[in-house]
Amino acid sequence: MVFAIELWERFGYYGMQAVLTLYLVQRLGLSDVAANVLIGAFVGLTYITPVLGGYAGDRILGPRRTMLMGAFALVFGYAALATADQHRTLLFFAMALISAGNGLFKPNAANLVRRIYEGDDAALDAAFTIYYMSVNVGSTVSMLLTPYLQDHYGPASAFLTCSGGLVMGLLYYFWRRNWIHHAGSALDKGPFQLRPFLVVLGGFVLTVLVLTGIIASPGIARLCVWAASLAIALLWGRLYWRSAEAARPGLRLTFLLCLESMAYLIFYQQMMTSLTLFALRAVDGDLRIGGVTLVHLSAGQFQALNPIWIMLASPLLATLYNRLAAQGRDLSLAHKMVLGFGLVTLGFLIWWIAAAHAQNLVSAWVMVLGYGLVSVAELLTMALGLAIIARYTLPESSGFMMGSLYLLWGVAMYAGSLVANYAAATGASATGAAAAALYVPLFRDLFVAGLILTGLLSALLPLAKRWDRAHVLATGPHATASAPPVMPLEMEG
Repeated sequence: MVFAIELWERFGYYGMQAVLTLYLVQRLGLSDVAANVLIGAFVGLTYITPVLGGYAGDRILGPRRTMLMGAFALVFGYAALATADQHRTLLFFAMALISAGNGLFKPNAANLVRRIYEGDDAALDAAFTIYYMSVNVGSTVSMLLTPYLQDHYGPASAFLTCSGGLVMGLLYYFWRRNWIHHAGSALDKGPFQLRPFLVVLGGFVLTVLVLTGIIASPGIARLCVWAASLAIALLWGRLYWRSAEAARPGLRLTFLLCLESMAYLIFYQQMMTSLTLFALRAVDGDLRIGGVTLVHLSAGQFQALNPIWIMLASPLLATLYNRLAAQGRDLSLAHKMVLGFGLVTLGFLIWWIAAAHAQNLVSAWVMVLGYGLVSVAELLTMALGLAIIARYTLPESSGFMMGSLYLLWGVAMYAGSLVANYAAATGASATGAAAAALYVPLFRDLFVAGLILTGLLSALLPLAKRWDRAHVLATGPHATASAPPVMPLEMEG
């Protein structure tokens, strides 16, 4: 049942994501720069709000009821987005509603799965595997469907389909809710109380109003990003200095690996921004073999390559990890990060070469290969976030560290959108080889940045190994054995 509602929720979110950039640029007439900055603020805030939603679910209303409130908010958020081109003032409000609704839904849906199988680790591992698969199934279907609807029937049909997906999930929930009547916290199992509901509702309304102002103002959004970054730096310093000596090696390694996963998000965010606009203007959407067209992909549909590659690569990587572990050659998290950045570097090298040598439209196979490399890199970097926190952070600070990791990812996605502006089109948009040339400097610089980061992370491997050894010596051998299996958190983390 939770699989179904999560599938439909991700169907809505990623369906919206697949068409949002094109909607802003093509339908609303925003410049590339304005669209990238707006998307950066929106996505960044969407990663920060789960901290508030998780608190509301844990301490005030209960995860089940908070999840439902978030789902209803998303239904109205996508519906409002469908009318934004007729009533432009609704655009910022709709994006704020989606961001805040995601904050209520996301942490509490996962928490509900955890509570359903509490005490049964084997069943919990299997449940989360199915749960995370629902993320990629829902996102793949919607990322193929909503761009088609936008191209043939207009953006309103695409956004209303996203809203309808949530309605389907909610209807199924209320039909089968008796299956999980035993699950949830004590707050869920008790009788409904109006006061906690009004507290969360009031906080939600206030959050939406604040987010609307932030999203509408690039200057305020930039200030909030800097303030969040500074706050995390100060809080990390406070946590480190107040921790016992035995916990510090693990914290140092956690800080390092979290920053490395954050750096990956700058590259990842290009999928929603620069790579989508590159596909729109410079890529042939026909996938051909021997002159025979297998399938045609629109610019927005290329984003579906990410979850498709995630689903294909996840079982292969899991098998590889198990085989290496059986041979006593298990890769550390730091080594996996290095491999991930190496693949990211290779991906942008391919895009750089293809854009630099384009005679007309770039082949769609270039996008397939590039997305494959960056998606496998996601499994080696961003998807390790949960394992990093679980392995190297003490239980009493793991909740804070997970929240701070999401905040860092939000900051990185905002930064990634700003990086995309280095290839922003001005004036009349070019097409074909002229458009491809516009993206050459961006892809080249991202390749160089990836190369530098891969070298830097390789140089830091001995330090990471030393901190890992100190952590094991300080906390005992159970520290490494207790880490959960590594599974992709979802497409974007």
